[in-house]
Amino acid sequence: MKITLFRPVNAQELALIEKSGFRAFPPRLTDQPIFYPVCNFEYARQITVEWNFPAYGNGYVTEFDVDSNFLAKYQVENVGGVIHNEYWIPAEDLEQFNQHIIGQIRVVFKKED
Repeated sequence: MKITLFRPVNAQELALIEKSGFRAFPPRLTDQPIFYPVCNFEYARQITVEWNFPAYGNGYVTEFDVDSNFLAKYQVENVGGVIHNEYWIPAEDLEQFNQHIIGQIRVVFKKED
């Protein structure tokens, strides 16, 4: 089984995803201990429009499927309102997380200047 998740990214991160053949997210930076894919498009779009676009002048929402058996070892965290659900994947687990992505990472929304 699979679970569909979403991840807001900027153009720099999207270029790294493209470099992987749309198969993996890039490693986290040293000051980013958590990779946090979100559980619904609405939340990812909100982050893109309200935070990424003002900060970077661009923003994209990616959609991807993950093996639900792998994801079961992580719990969903709510960080605000009803739609604000996300997984907290420790940075050191990201490579293994990437290995459990089913198919390709897809761009489903973009906001650019």
